[in-house]
Amino acid sequence: MARITIRLDDDHHDRLLEQACIRGVAPSTHIREILLRYEGADPGGYHDRLDEIHATGIQALAIIAKSVGSRTPDILEQGLEEARRLLRERGLLDPAQDRS
Repeated sequence: MARITIRLDDDHHDRLLEQACIRGVAPSTHIREILLRYEGADPGGYHDRLDEIHATGIQALAIIAKSVGSRTPDILEQGLEEARRLLRERGLLDPAQDRS
């Protein structure tokens, strides 16, 4: 099995050791499991829960956008422009899809 060395600040190291102890596993096992979850190798785990949160948020925003758009289309367009601005600032908007 390959080995890797990482450096952690003392607080982070202590938290990892504490969590491993609480779970009753070796620190190396605890860290391997964290890495597997982070890489998406845990069906039904970390990434699936985030996907559910994202999907719920998108559904709620779609309902709000539909409601606002049916009553005041100009307000909807202003909100969409603000959303595009925020996405551009964070590098999350594909320039090819940016209409503004």
